[in-house]
Amino acid sequence: MGMRNLLIRDKKKRKLISKYEFKKLNLKKIVNNLELSSDLRWEANLELSNLPRNSSKTRSKNRCVITNRGKAIHRDFKISRILLRQLGSSGEISGLKKSSW
Repeated sequence: MGMRNLLIRDKKKRKLISKYEFKKLNLKKIVNNLELSSDLRWEANLELSNLPRNSSKTRSKNRCVITNRGKAIHRDFKISRILLRQLGSSGEISGLKKSSW
């Protein structure tokens, strides 16, 4: 499977996540509210389970925005460790210094 396919698949997942985020949040509030009737909570739980699997946040993967690498992504810069080292050494990332001790 090529990197392009992974990028397309990841974009589709992120689109689904944003589409169902509000609905999922509301359904979870209903399910966890013990003051509501059990029938209403059960219906909300069924509706929650019928949502697409890829609409869950945990199904998305952090990927490098430049190389699309899926492992070792730096949270702040959203690039892979390899690219971070290259760009940091060449001074292209402001505020980042290569340290040695």
